Amino acid sequence: MNITDVRVRKVTKEGKMKAVVSITIDDEFVIHDIKVIEGEKGMFIAMPSRKASDGEYKDIAHPINSATRRKIQDIILEKYAIAADAEEEAE
Repeated sequence: MNITDVRVRKVTKEGKMKAVVSITIDDEFVIHDIKVIEGEKGMFIAMPSRKASDGEYKDIAHPINSATRRKIQDIILEKYAIAADAEEEAE
């Protein structure tokens, strides 16, 4: 699996959510609405989810194993950092 495109949309409002990201896998499959969140232990991603009838949030799409999650998270956070740096330089 190769992540062939990452599109970062920064969130301008204050809060823990810093960006919403779309990734393309192997130029064939897109996952939208991955959130970049600033937590107590640093930045992390939250996969797209929806609220179930019991009030709990369930992931719509997610990696099957931790190695794949880490691979996706690493590239998203790298692209987010580049976008954040570019925005700071523009100001």
